Amino acid sequence: QVQLVQSGGGLVQAGGSLTLSCVASGLTFSSYAMGWFRQAPGTEREFLGTIAWRGTYYTESVKDRFVIFRDDAKNTVYLQMNSLKPEDTAVYYCAAATDSFYYPHRTNEYDYWGQGTQVTVSS
Repeated sequence: QVQLVQSGGGLVQAGGSLTLSCVASGLTFSSYAMGWFRQAPGTEREFLGTIAWRGTYYTESVKDRFVIFRDDAKNTVYLQMNSLKPEDTAVYYCAAATDSFYYPHRTNEYDYWGQGTQVTVSS
């Protein structure tokens, strides 16, 4: 079975940094684009960025603060978040997509999802 297991969430003060991890199993990791999303209460799930063999893409709202990188040998993708703001508070999700969408950015383009992890940024 395919599993994406997330870790690294928690509470951080505004201006701080946090790095999330997502470990995949049950799939050929290098064959998938890996994406990050977040969802705050009462909002739609928001695309943050994706990484595939051809490169990395970020949405405009986070591209100057967040960094996505992957370690295929460890089947792990990371989301490094810097200069965090209270409005970054949300449940963060990693996801895997077959690498056929160039830079997949819609939820329905992803095949597998992590369990989500809470990130809370205090003011």
